[in-house]
Order: sequence, then structure tokens, then C-alpha cells
Amino acid sequence: MIRFGISTLPPDDDDAGFLDRLVERGHGAVELPFVKGFPWKERRCRQFGELAAERGVVVSIHAPYFAILTSDDPDKSKKTLSALEHTMKLGHALGSRVVVAHTGYVKGRTAEELHELVAASLEVIEPKVRHLGVALGLEVGGSDRAFGTLGDIALIAEQFSFVHPVVDWAHLHAVSNGALRTIESFAGVISFLRDNFAGWTLDPLHAQFTDNQFGSAGEIRHVPYGEGTLRIAPLIEAAVVAGLRMTLISEAHEESSHDAIQAEMEAALRAARPEPTADHRVAASGAIEFPSQVFVDPEGDSFPLVGGDRPLRLSNVDKPFFSDGYTKGDLITYYGAVAPLLLPHLKDRAIVLARFPDGADGEWFYEKQAPTHTPEWLPTFPLPSDHRGEAIDYVTAPDAESLMWIANLGAIEIHPWLSRVMAPDRPDFAVFDLDPADGATWDQVVMVANLVNVVLERLGLAGYPKTSGATGLHIYVPIEPEHEYRRVRRFVEAIGRLITGADPDLATMEWDIPKRAGKVFIDHNQNVGGKTIASVYSVRPRPGAPVSTPLLWSEVETVDPTEFTIATVWDRLARHGDLFAPVLRGGQSLERAEEALGIASSE
Repeated sequence: MIRFGISTLPPDDDDAGFLDRLVERGHGAVELPFVKGFPWKERRCRQFGELAAERGVVVSIHAPYFAILTSDDPDKSKKTLSALEHTMKLGHALGSRVVVAHTGYVKGRTAEELHELVAASLEVIEPKVRHLGVALGLEVGGSDRAFGTLGDIALIAEQFSFVHPVVDWAHLHAVSNGALRTIESFAGVISFLRDNFAGWTLDPLHAQFTDNQFGSAGEIRHVPYGEGTLRIAPLIEAAVVAGLRMTLISEAHEESSHDAIQAEMEAALRAARPEPTADHRVAASGAIEFPSQVFVDPEGDSFPLVGGDRPLRLSNVDKPFFSDGYTKGDLITYYGAVAPLLLPHLKDRAIVLARFPDGADGEWFYEKQAPTHTPEWLPTFPLPSDHRGEAIDYVTAPDAESLMWIANLGAIEIHPWLSRVMAPDRPDFAVFDLDPADGATWDQVVMVANLVNVVLERLGLAGYPKTSGATGLHIYVPIEPEHEYRRVRRFVEAIGRLITGADPDLATMEWDIPKRAGKVFIDHNQNVGGKTIASVYSVRPRPGAPVSTPLLWSEVETVDPTEFTIATVWDRLARHGDLFAPVLRGGQSLERAEEALGIASSE
């Protein structure tokens, strides 16, 4: 889906009428240019955001031009960062998913010096804005004075997961000396984005567009659409072919240019992506508003995927799979839509299939060996099995079609190994599985989780919580893949023993199930080679189709773990992105923690 909007401020006294007129003109977005200061207070932002949400209009803000990240004057930096923080809080009040900002200016400094300044600035504001659910969109620079190529922004986003790229296509056109003239040139930029940014930061891509005049130093000024050399049609065609969702903001100065860009965009959309024919249909039931749909072309009992990168035949898409009425097609569509967030967590991991051929309430079984009908395009990986006496070929999931194929098997849950296939005996995270036994409450789970977090912080380690999707909580501790499973398991066990020893009425590590009653079971034996745990963003086979969802530590005590389902999780994911992205970065070792815990560190 490509959503079109404009950059403008409404009149002071008619927000509802202004938004109605946008909708009448077919605009689905508006960017408020707070570029010179803050014309609105939080109250009006909240009211405007509510009105926009009622009409399905997406709202973003462009932060003041002076709110940059590269100031090296301490007093000025404090003011600019304060302005940026305030803009993001206003964005939160508006319900915005992104606040657009300029990274800063070169001023004779090296790229390394500028990156250090940006990192230092973001470290100051991150604790103040990370929980807001508003992305900081860094706009690509349009001249040799501005700092922030797409490569620069990619490096920043890799370090700070709340940073997203904002592509100003006019800026890229200017700094490339007018190179964006063909479908292939736009496709090259989209390919670069896909290769260098996490998928969820591009879903949708926030972008700006207008025609412009440029010279040897970059952009000079915007011009009415058609007077320059930048055109919208080849961008739209490239985006449709790539399956790129985008919110496109026209920054033109004239209403006639807005209209011309929109008209050409809509014509290009019709040409590049014809409406599904009467023979095509969505796989989902229609009970859920997914951010993207899976289209199929029914052929008897088979449903070939339409528009996919891989040949895929689905089956029984209308079969009820959950007691709430959600279907197998809903499950398949969920995994197709969540792929940008989930796939990085499955990269190079063997997957155990938890198959529910008759849905969540039916008989089920685990399957490790890839089925004989696994398509040739889906990679499998052999891993030795002492129990079997020979290698087991596990499936992997490198792309969205792989996830949909797995879901089509009735695999409601995604169960990846804790280690990657390149180093199967060395996990890259430790897992605390907190499982409330009969009689235990969610409040008790929260208490144990907070105790685990306190111990981790005292040991100099960071842990990241997620709902299990059932009744418990998982805490992941990212580590470098340098420790064998037994060493990681011993580390988790040592912390578990500390907690159960401190409050034996709260938590237990007792293997006798009846003795766990009323307590939270800390299962350290999840940290075993070949043993798996439901992945982040995995659906669980329970009523409502709950999803294992990352949490901020600040919300663990107040969250309702049942509120995240395949129907309700989308706004949260759009606002927060992948809260589990730090788990992928690893970077932690257990050696100092082991020493503090009195554990022998020898393998």
C-alpha cells in the first residue's frame, strides 16, 4: 500500500473540516511542518490526532530545522536535543508513528566525528523517548553541507533501534546529480534500503517527494511539479514491484503540484498493480485488518499465491483454526505481514515445526525433519542428532514465503533453535522462561521478572522481556556465540537459585509439578542444544491467537499479556518497531557475571 499525503498546517479553528477536505481529496496522510518552532501545545496535538485517527489519516511531524544531532557546542546541543525530545512527545500526543528530523551539518568535520556526535546525542535522548512508540526519522541530506547519507543513517539505525530512515527523493535526486529518472534507479535505492535497514523500519517507508532544482553542491530549491526532472511514476512502479509499502508526503509549495503528483501516482499504481480480478481473493477471513494481504487464485482445493517471489500453493485457507473463528488463512496472512520483524530473528536458525493440522484445539505434534514435500526453494540444514543417530534436515525461514509455507502446514508456532546453524552448539542468547504454575498469578510473574532484571543489571548485563503468548514471560539475554549450551544453562540456573533462595514462596525450580503450585517456575533447561522456545512474534495455539510480544521493562507491571493477538498487535508494532532488535546485536559475555556468581567459567 502506498499512502499519499501533504505537508501543511491546518487553520487555527477548523481541524475537523481540514481533515475532511484531505479525505475528500484522497489524502491518507498529513505531515505537520513544525520546522520553525512549536505552534501547537500538547492538548491540540492530542485532539487533532484523535480527529485524524477517526478519519484514517496518518499524522507525522517535521521537527524544527534547528533540532539537529551534530551540535558540538554543549549549550546549543542541550537546547536542540530538548527541542527534538519535545517534538517526539508532541508526536506521541498526536498518535504519530514518526517524527522527521535533519541529522545535522558537516561544517568541516569528518564522518567519524559526526557519527560520534550523533551517537552521543541519541544516547542522551534515548531513555526519554524510546518508550513513546514514536520513531525518530532521520531525513537523508540533500546537499554537501548536510550530514546524513543513507549509509550514514543505516549505521546510526543499527545502533539505535528507534531510528528509521526518511527518504526525501528530491534530496537523493539532487545529490546523485539527477540520477533518479528510471524504474531501475529507484529500484536500486529500494534494494539498498532492504540490504542495510531492518525490514520493520521500512514498513512502511516514510518518504517525501517534490520536484526540485539542483546544482553541483546539491539541492537549490523546490520547483513546481513538472519543471524539474524528478517524476513519481518510475518510483511507484519500482515500489510496487519490490512490494514496498510507503507513506509518501508531497512537500511541494503549490496545491497544483500536490494534485499533479497525486494524479500521476494513482495512474502509475493502476498500471503497475491492477486490481485483483474476480478470480483472485484474499486468503484471510476478513475478520482482521492486516497491514498487508495475501492474495490467492483458487484452483479447486488449492490456492496458489498471487504476486509472490516464490511459487507457493496454499490449502484450506478458510478452515477455522482458532475457537474465535480465525482461519488458517488468517494465520498465513499474519506471518506474511509480520515477516519484516520476524525474519531477522529466524535468520540462519533451524526451526522445529509445531504442527496443528486441525487448528489450535486439535491434535498436534512436533516435527524436526523437513517434510518430503518441502519445496526446492526453501533451504534446509542438516544438524547431527545423537538420538536419531544421523543428521536431521531442519527447515529454515529466510523469506516471507517460507513463513507462509510453514503456516500452511498448520504450524501455528515458530520454534527456532537458540543458536545458529553456523555454530549450533553455541547459543547467542540465554533465556529465562518464567512459567506460572497452577495457582500463580501474572503479578507473581512480574515480580520474578523484575528480580531477574535487577540481578542482570547488577551483573552488568541487559535482558529483554517478551510475553510468552500464553501465561508466562520470557527474558532474553543477548550474548556472543562463544559459550556452550551447558555454560549458558548453568548461568541461568545460578540466577534462578538466587531468586528461589531469596523468596521460596514466590519462585521455584522444582521438577515435581505438584510442588510448584502457587509459584512461578524458572525453567533453566530451556537452554539446551536442540531444545526450542516459541519465537518472538510467534502465534500461540490459544483462544484469540495471542502473539509472543516484546515489552519495555517500564510496562511489564501494567501490561495485560492477553491483549496482543494477531488482530490487535499491529498498531503496537508500527509504533515501537522491533523492541527485540537489541537481542540480535549480541555483544555481551558471561565471564564477569560468572565470576560474580561464583561459577566456574571453564568449558
